[in-house]
Amino acid sequence: MRTYGTERSDRVTVFTPRLGRLLSEHRGADVFRLEADTVGVAGPGLIDAVLRSRPANAAERPTFKPLQGRPISRPESSAVMRAVSLDVRAALEKPDGKGGPAADLSGEWPRVAHLYLRDLVFGSDPMRLRVLVDRKLEWTPKLTWTVIAAGAALPACPGAGAPVSRLAGLAAAAAGYGDRRYAMGLYRRAAAPVCFTVSTLVANALWLGSPFEDHIPNRHILYESMRLLPPSWNLLRVASPEFAALDDRIGAGDDVLLLPLLSHRDPRLWDAPDEFRPERWAALDADDQPGYLPFGHANERCWGRHMVMPLAERLLDLVREQGLAVSPEQKSAEVPLAGLLGVSRVSVVRR
Repeated sequence: MRTYGTERSDRVTVFTPRLGRLLSEHRGADVFRLEADTVGVAGPGLIDAVLRSRPANAAERPTFKPLQGRPISRPESSAVMRAVSLDVRAALEKPDGKGGPAADLSGEWPRVAHLYLRDLVFGSDPMRLRVLVDRKLEWTPKLTWTVIAAGAALPACPGAGAPVSRLAGLAAAAAGYGDRRYAMGLYRRAAAPVCFTVSTLVANALWLGSPFEDHIPNRHILYESMRLLPPSWNLLRVASPEFAALDDRIGAGDDVLLLPLLSHRDPRLWDAPDEFRPERWAALDADDQPGYLPFGHANERCWGRHMVMPLAERLLDLVREQGLAVSPEQKSAEVPLAGLLGVSRVSVVRR
């Protein structure tokens, strides 16, 4: 593991070696070779040009790429997005807005926050569906599909009129083992990222900057957390002739790995790039800041963006109301190599 950055003088963020090498060897570079057939791109201008040159193909969309060999149609993906959006909106409109006045969010993050969000948004769903949101399923795809196969072998889930999420209602419409297995896989793809992303994002914010000054808005805290630890730290685009035409350092057969991890800390773009300074966002536009891509490019924003931010702000409200912060006894936290960039095992206590 490697340390990098000075987010807080009393805490050390420890990156896994591959991430540490990217930061130490390639930060400030526009284009560089990573593998014989893969080029890294971190320059904001070229990132923008690559993402504008063609839309993402089906395999490059993490949520709606083919599932069990079946393509996910646009009407189906739209129905899933609409269902999850309505589920999140319903969760945010609960009377207390936070899932219960007695909720205690102290403990090990992001696990504690993940469980809270799962119960807030999907708590009414059958156990065979709720278990698909469990963080442990990230250990291996084989474990995920074993759990899905077991759940699909059971009779149909409760459907229309039952007190379940709208997303669960879509899964309930599946008839037969094969369709249930597919529907449960889609439920996992849509539900889990909401809880994973929000819990990780707020855990990152706590690690990087808590305790927070009262006058700093939640949104600025979250923007700065996503700058230092971007949820989507890389975006892969498979080889395409459009890319080679943009820069002669990209070969016709090269895959392109776009790296917000590096552009978010590029000293050419940011003052004190390794420091947690949420106040910088009072003068910056997160939607128009060069090299800043926490939810992807303007042409193809992450479909969950408008669910993640309200949930994260609500969760951060609760954190601040409860006076929660990182334990003063914890001096380091690790950032493992994963698709979703975040610190692990952060001890959160009441001040």
